[in-house]
Order: sequence, then C-alpha cells, then structure tokens
Amino acid sequence: MKKGKIIVLSAPSGTGKSTIISKIIDDPRLRLEFSISATSRAPRGVEQNGREYYFLSHDEFMKRVANDEFVEWEEVYAGTCYGTLKSEVERVVGSGNNIIMDIDVKGGVNVKKIFGKDAIDIFIVPPSHDELERRLRGRATDSEEIIRKRLDKAEFELGFAPQYTYRVVNDSLDQAVAEVSDIILKATEQ
Repeated sequence: MKKGKIIVLSAPSGTGKSTIISKIIDDPRLRLEFSISATSRAPRGVEQNGREYYFLSHDEFMKRVANDEFVEWEEVYAGTCYGTLKSEVERVVGSGNNIIMDIDVKGGVNVKKIFGKDAIDIFIVPPSHDELERRLRGRATDSEEIIRKRLDKAEFELGFAPQYTYRVVNDSLDQAVAEVSDIILKATEQ
C-alpha cells in the first residue's frame, strides 16, 4: 500500500484555515484524515479529547517532548503548547490516507524540513489586515486583549509565508477551497 502524504495548512488565527479544512476533509478524491494535535490548553466550548485535540496537562505535554514523541511542537502562548504526535502521523499515512495538519507557522516549516517531498505545505493568507481583524472580532469568543495578541502574532506569522511552497489568499472562501483542493490533488498524484 502506498503511504499517504502530509498536508500542512498554516495561517494566522482568523484566516480561515479551519473552515477550509472542514470544506475539503470529506472530499473522497483527497483521501484526507485530520491530524489531531495535542495541546496543553483547556478545552473550549464543546471540544472533546481525541476529537479536536488531545488535551494534555502541561506536565504530560513536556514529558512527551522529553521522550521525543512529537514531530513538531511549539509554546504558542505562554504556558500553552501545541504539537503533533509522531504516532498520529504514522497512524494516518501508514493507512494510505493523507494527513492534514492545521499547525502554526514554525511547526509547518519544521514538518517540511523533516518530511521533505512527502509534505505539502500551504499557507493561507488573509486578504488584508483589516479583514483579519473583522473576522477575529466577528467570532465573539475572545476578549479584547486576546484579539490584540492574535493580531500582533498574525503580523509575525505572515513573515513565514515566503517559506511555504504554496500560498492561497482567502478572499473568497469557495475560491480558496478550490485552490487548496487542486494543490493537494496535483501534489498527491506525483
């Protein structure tokens, strides 16, 4: 059986990468399976362990880091870590499916370095700073302080876009979904 590929989608918070993933995940042509990341943060709303994330205590997360159990990990905010367990990647690509990873920019760059041609790296770009701010405020889930932190972080993260093989501007959701699907189809046929 042919092993699957690793699809990396990275973007600043509020750019639409999770929405794009939700639109393409069930397309049978793409053979996608979502990578469930691990995090040291608490669940939000109706999130469940093993569905949206593997929720670990900070101590458990750091023990797994020390045991070299992650493909990539990052302390994204003080005390809040996110990462992709090696066992998760092996489980999906070993089944012949392509694993899709919704990870931060540094993690995406690291995955590309580790997996080379087996990784397809796509950066989702907002159409403008103003539109990104509008989207973040429209969520109505974060405080003003969190929104400001996310906007500041977005400026930093946008600096990583040139390191990605593919960049898709999410100005029109339907167009962005079509572009991401086309990139994955062409890259997995090779």
